Amino acid sequence: MIRGVRGAITVSRNTEDEIVSATEELVKEVIDSNQIHPTSVASVFISTTEDVDAAFPAKALRKFSGWTYVPVMCMRELPVPNSLKMCVRIMMHVNTEKLQEEINHVYLRGAKVLRPDL
Repeated sequence: MIRGVRGAITVSRNTEDEIVSATEELVKEVIDSNQIHPTSVASVFISTTEDVDAAFPAKALRKFSGWTYVPVMCMRELPVPNSLKMCVRIMMHVNTEKLQEEINHVYLRGAKVLRPDL
């Protein structure tokens, strides 16, 4: 079964260091809280809001051992009026035996407002 594991984090500045560092923090928490091994990952989509464009957040995944061959794609979020700004979101597609309700979706910093139910 392939399950989607979601996550999001806000960045404080539109700089390469901040974008990569925040994405690394988010990915680490998603990996740790779901015990994800890179060989079980089919792909990762990473999106950013319009105001986050100083770097590709996918660079963060390359810092993790074993993630070299995981397909990663960056894209832009829809610019919906009044939506959360300065945000990086991920969708990790993972082969797992976990039930949908056993997946730990991770929302950090200002992104906690996106899914207060989780």
